[in-house]
Amino acid sequence: MLREEELVKSGVLRVAELMAVAAKTAPKARGRDNIKVAVIADKEELERLAAKMEELAPTRGSFFARDAGNVRVSDAVVLIGADVIDLGLPTPPDEGGVDLNTYMALVNLGIALGSAVKVASLLNVDNRIMYSIGVAAKELGLIDAEYVLGVPLSAKAKSPYFDRKH
Repeated sequence: MLREEELVKSGVLRVAELMAVAAKTAPKARGRDNIKVAVIADKEELERLAAKMEELAPTRGSFFARDAGNVRVSDAVVLIGADVIDLGLPTPPDEGGVDLNTYMALVNLGIALGSAVKVASLLNVDNRIMYSIGVAAKELGLIDAEYVLGVPLSAKAKSPYFDRKH
C-alpha cells in the first residue's frame, strides 16, 4: 500500500511529465521547435538548486533567497527554456533594431510556459513561474538553453507559493 505522501509525490511527477508534453507541443513561431524541458524531482538536486539561488541573492536580488525556500518545499521543478534559432526573419529598420529571432524565441517560451502551467492548474498542482529558478538552473548546467524559467510544483493542503513575503 502506498502512503499519502508517496501517492501525492507520484502524482506531481506525472503532472510534471504532462507539463513537459504541453511545453513541447505548444504552438511555435514558424513551426520551429526551440523549446527545451527538464524536470528536477530528486531532493538533493532541488537542494543544490535552492543553494545556488541563495548564493545568487546578494547580486541578483533578495527574492532569489525567498524563492529558494519555495524550491525546498516543492515536490518537483519543471525547467522550460528556449534557444534563439534563425527563423529567417529580417530585422526591419522600423522595428527599432529588435532582433526578431530573439523576440520570437521569447514568445515561444511564454507560450510553452503558459501551456505547461495550465496543465498543472487543471490538475490542481500548485505552481508559479520563477525567473530566479531559471537563472540558477542555467548556471548549474541543469538545462542547456539560452533563456530559462522554472516552475516549482507542490501538492499540499496550502500552496507555498501564495503568501510569499516580498
